[in-house]
Amino acid sequence: MNIDALIKFLAGQNCTKIYFKKLSPNDNSKNQVYLGGNFEVLNILPFSEITSDNDGDWKRTRFKTKLNFFWITEDFEITPAPEAQLILYPKYPEVRFSGFLKKVKKAPSDLMSNRLEGRILFLGVTLEGKILGYVASNESEIGREVTSLKNLPESGIFKMIPIENGKIEWNSRQKLIEELKRIHDLGWIDAKRLDSLKNVLPCSSSNCGGYTLEAELGITPNGYSEPDYLGWEIKQFGVSQFDKLDSSIITLMTPEPTGGYYVIKGIDSFIRYYGYKDKLGREARYNFGGIYKINKTHTTTGLTLIIDGYEPESKRIKNSDGYIGLVDAKGTIAASWSFSSLLKHWNTKHANACYVPSMRRSDEFLYPFSKQQYCFGNTVMLGTGTDFSFMLDQLANGNLYYDPGIKLELQIEGVRRQVIKRRSQFRIQSRNLKYLYHQNEIKDLKSET
Repeated sequence: MNIDALIKFLAGQNCTKIYFKKLSPNDNSKNQVYLGGNFEVLNILPFSEITSDNDGDWKRTRFKTKLNFFWITEDFEITPAPEAQLILYPKYPEVRFSGFLKKVKKAPSDLMSNRLEGRILFLGVTLEGKILGYVASNESEIGREVTSLKNLPESGIFKMIPIENGKIEWNSRQKLIEELKRIHDLGWIDAKRLDSLKNVLPCSSSNCGGYTLEAELGITPNGYSEPDYLGWEIKQFGVSQFDKLDSSIITLMTPEPTGGYYVIKGIDSFIRYYGYKDKLGREARYNFGGIYKINKTHTTTGLTLIIDGYEPESKRIKNSDGYIGLVDAKGTIAASWSFSSLLKHWNTKHANACYVPSMRRSDEFLYPFSKQQYCFGNTVMLGTGTDFSFMLDQLANGNLYYDPGIKLELQIEGVRRQVIKRRSQFRIQSRNLKYLYHQNEIKDLKSET
């Protein structure tokens, strides 16, 4: 096994990036493998549902999640590790990898059950959400090769090897900047999108900016998270002018509630009980909207947004059964989102993200009806390294807020029927995006030559 053979094999398994770390003596099957002093690893490794493991003592509270993990053998066989999982300890915080040798045929037990210094763990992530692992000693050929690799991007405790067309892409950040400059220089672009086979299709909805940008970058949606380009999450957001980037509102995630009256009684009863008649006078319509910030009661619905189980002072989760909730004046939970469910949604925030502003135009006199175009700005924001606690912190200080657009229509165009629209969204102003990342940079594409 050498680095070229491993990259070729992983590229053939639909891997677009490889992560690796040198293992310490304590990184073994007995002590588990340390994957970082925060929850940042959740943004690079796909996982299943997160469950809370809480016995009432916050010092022992933790989260667990299964991984779709497989080992690669020396002869390039793939063998499943059905008990592989991540364990998240909010107290420290830290994440550890365990169960990776249980019930595994041809497991690398000689390397993963001892305390050898300098072993190297490789993790390849496929477009379908599988994780393929390979471990080598530092004295092996691949161990010596990987030690000599320089200037690789980092993600938490991992170094990352981006792959393009089966080869290492040595400067993914620079290539991203060059591509975004090329797209900016194109000016107005017809709205479009790619299908799973990368066929270019027209796009006619009002939110085609992201699809158009992804199509220009050659991105097709993958199976477990937001589309990305060489390890960078690409997020487009609309603006009215390119010199007014700080006031845009960006939707970070749209998770459905997991508890409270909303779940127990159903969304229909929730809207009727906590919602209100349409303020524009449209008959047979009930709405539930408004902006909800922490510990502030909404004047129309009387509901207050709270965080239970998070300590803002230490910026730590104190209870794995904690949640974000809407409560009424009686203390009844109208709707809630468990930390475990929100951690899953936060997985769509990659460790490296690029935010690109766009403008849209449509003119039915110049183009066929519904034809529209987008252009993309020259100033982008690059964010590196994120963590679920950053999201909770921004919620606690009011920068991030709940802004639902839920409605119930009892009759449409004379037809007696009931239509419900679900839209639970957590949003933030673009000027506050920088607080969601360890490092951020504002880049002027015009400075690139």
